Amino acid sequence: MESQSKNAVGAALEAAGVSRREFLGFCATLAAAYSLPGTAVDAIAAALEKAPRASVIWLSFQECTGCTESLTRSHSPTVEGLILEQVSLDYHHTLQAASGEAAEHAREEAMRAGSYLLVVDGSVPLGNPGFSTIAGVSNVDMLMETAKDAAAVIAVGTCAAYGGLPAALPNPTGAVSVSHLIKDKPVINVPGCPPIPVVITGVLAHFLTFGTLPELDHLGRPKVFYGESIHDRCYRRPFYDQGKFAETFDDEGARKGWCLYKLGCKGPVTYNACATTKWNDGVSFPIQSGHGCLGCSEPGFWDQGPFYKALSMPTASMQKAVGAAVGAGVAIGAAMAIRNKAAMTAAKAAHEPVRVEDLERKS
Repeated sequence: MESQSKNAVGAALEAAGVSRREFLGFCATLAAAYSLPGTAVDAIAAALEKAPRASVIWLSFQECTGCTESLTRSHSPTVEGLILEQVSLDYHHTLQAASGEAAEHAREEAMRAGSYLLVVDGSVPLGNPGFSTIAGVSNVDMLMETAKDAAAVIAVGTCAAYGGLPAALPNPTGAVSVSHLIKDKPVINVPGCPPIPVVITGVLAHFLTFGTLPELDHLGRPKVFYGESIHDRCYRRPFYDQGKFAETFDDEGARKGWCLYKLGCKGPVTYNACATTKWNDGVSFPIQSGHGCLGCSEPGFWDQGPFYKALSMPTASMQKAVGAAVGAGVAIGAAMAIRNKAAMTAAKAAHEPVRVEDLERKS
């Protein structure tokens, strides 16, 4: 890689021993993730090499550390591993070496330097400031103080995005999402319990590459990762359309890989990249492992009833939708397929893809 400023991403990767081939492979992964042509790889590489390393302040509030655990489940060289070399993680309760006054000093110094990204995981309690504090400061006060001059705010995990488990009924702490409090700037929601690592780092990669935030859906989620339902990209989808469903987790249908809809799979109403990006460096995802989707990237999933109860479906209009489809199972699959196809088409129509020229930074 060409010689770069000491604070540039290219210099950081070079110092970390990342080869040019690995770097270009990473850029190709980014291009594919954002549906850009192969000709965009060189433009992405040039933009990333010159981009300054972003300072990141990561605040953890009412959470279980699962989002951080997900982030650290990276393999080298991958998008996750390379991205962690591209940012300056200046404050993170779990990963930083400093503690006490030294830790808070690091956060304050990063804030004074400016141009930092604020990442938040965990919900914020409003019922009583003392429910969750850091260095004697309530979560809500620390959030508002740190978000004030942030270049962008990223809510990582379902707790930060929607309130999550702490906000589940009866919500004893009065937990709220980050976007409930931050109103003067956009909040990028990266939900999941926890989110897929590459989804977390993919948002950071977009900001580093383009200098802008990714296109968001109506819930503030990046469309590139949350633009399609798990159901529409699931490898079991053909069985759903044929009306072939597993009735129990150990019956013949389950062994043949039939659809898990009747066992409570929430894939049809859940938008995430699990079926395509997968987990553990692309090894698998819950449905591939034999368990239905829980819908963890959707609002209020803890309060949506039993995990193993099938989604309720309309029945009055189903026969009109499928026409002459034969058999109850086929009718259900076909009707839902039509409805989901229409929803997916509408979502794609509203999506404005990133163009190669968008890679050029404005001076």
